[in-house]
Amino acid sequence: MARGQEIPMSITSDNSNGATVLVTGIGGFLAGHIALQLLKQGYRVRGSLRSIGTSAATVGQLGAHTDGQLQNLGLVQADLDSDSGWAAAVEGCDYVIHTASPFPPGYPENENALIQTARDGALRVLREAHRARVKRVVLTSSIAATNHGDGQAPFTEENWTDPESPRATPYYKSKTLTERAAWAFAHEVGLNLAVINPSMILGPLLGPNFGTSVGLIHHLMTGRFNGIPRFGFSVVDVRDTADAHIRAMTNPAAGGQRFIIGGRFFWLKDLVAILAHSFPDHASRLPSGEVSDEIVRAMAQSDPNARTIVHELNRDLSVSAAKAHGVLGWRSRPEEQCIRASAQSLIDLGLVPTSNGEPATRRPVTAS
Repeated sequence: MARGQEIPMSITSDNSNGATVLVTGIGGFLAGHIALQLLKQGYRVRGSLRSIGTSAATVGQLGAHTDGQLQNLGLVQADLDSDSGWAAAVEGCDYVIHTASPFPPGYPENENALIQTARDGALRVLREAHRARVKRVVLTSSIAATNHGDGQAPFTEENWTDPESPRATPYYKSKTLTERAAWAFAHEVGLNLAVINPSMILGPLLGPNFGTSVGLIHHLMTGRFNGIPRFGFSVVDVRDTADAHIRAMTNPAAGGQRFIIGGRFFWLKDLVAILAHSFPDHASRLPSGEVSDEIVRAMAQSDPNARTIVHELNRDLSVSAAKAHGVLGWRSRPEEQCIRASAQSLIDLGLVPTSNGEPATRRPVTAS
């Protein structure tokens, strides 16, 4: 199949009231939820995949959570590392939501490759969006691009990460430099751009594959942590993050703006306490004692996971979502819900064992 050639999932009905939205990286955790909400709201969705060979899994995940809306879904092949496919992917779209970007689980060996894929890939999408005269592009950035400069908590949209700072991991650099490049391009050509800067995204999985954020919950619940380091992060539900993207796509006031999407800041020990209380069948596998900063610093010499957090020990990285509340009218559900929803998904999908290896007793996750 030629790159960019769209594969409809069924005979697409004429939905003249539904705009067409390109969602890049549709097989990802956040992109899947964005596509799901768009489909349920009556949009036509065109999703990009790095390989069209994964289309069956993507269709299966979305189909399990929709009721007939797959008639408005099409998939195309386009890779962030190649120009091929993007012109056809964007052609005929009213909006573009660009979520696709590498998010390595640890410290990558080649940070330049990571940065190049993220930045150049975003510019490929933005260039084609400009040529196609889309109404707006919404770019997924991160608080990784706000929280690691000279500012102090709570961090806002006025803050920017310093890519030269020791705190700027390769991933933080990739998000910062990509967002900077996107804004420079948008200002140069007059592209209508809005940016969403989410905190750590948790919440229910649509299928068995999970990324780095939910991977932390998986590591905690499968005994991968021997202790709890003194670091923390703001969390936000994937469903609320998807909602923020759609609001930024359609709200006239969102153009030319960046929006932090985040909730309460949790020290890791507090998040572990929520998991232990909510899922007692798994409590024995969760870490209990704290790990000293000195041990984490020593581990960082050889452990890539420790290296990613060594500069965040004892650092308050809370954020303010006041701008999203005021401009987008965005609200989020209680943070404990998204923490529990991630864990419950892992349990329901059989991805974590109990202390005796048996399936855990299901505890309902309250949704709103």
